[in-house]
This record gives sequence, structure tokens and C-alpha cells, in this order.
Amino acid sequence: MSLSPEQRREYRAIAHNLKPVIIVGDKGLSEGLQEELERALNDHELIKIKVANPDREARQEAMQELCKVAGAELVQSIGKIAVILRRAKKPNPKLSNLLRFKN
Repeated sequence: MSLSPEQRREYRAIAHNLKPVIIVGDKGLSEGLQEELERALNDHELIKIKVANPDREARQEAMQELCKVAGAELVQSIGKIAVILRRAKKPNPKLSNLLRFKN
């Protein structure tokens, strides 16, 4: 699932006002973190994640690993914040950021 530049622009615009729903600490991907990531992606589809690691390479690796584990697409990564997307099979119109902020 590769995103076109137009899709990335649209998703970045939607995510601009979102707050991070997952904060990854130094311990990395625990089982509880993976469960919370699954729940957040199923509910919201488009989410922000904060990786609180001072090392740039470690942050990038953590963001890539999160996307790989969750089967999500990295939309944008700036500093410690990443925006990731995974479409839900049956999105909830009240929770899905894609449906709530579409046009």
C-alpha cells in the first residue's frame, strides 16, 4: 500500500491538529503497547505517535518497526512525532479521523 503525494498531503492536513495517542518510551514495543496500537488504529485509522527516544536512528527504527508490526503506512515523520495510517475494514464514523475530518 503506497500512498500518492496527494494522499500524503491530505492525510498530513487531517493529522495536523491531532494529538499523539501513543507514546513509545525507551522500552520499545511491549505487548501492551502493541495492543493499544491495534486498538487506536482500528478506532481512528490515522493517528499520531510520539517516540520519546533522544537518538535519531533509534526513533526512525522504532517508527518503522511500529508500522511493520501494525501493518500500517508511515505518512509523515518529523522529529519525535510520526503519523501513521491503516484503514479499518468497518470504520466507525464517530471515531475515524479520516471520516470525521474529510472535507
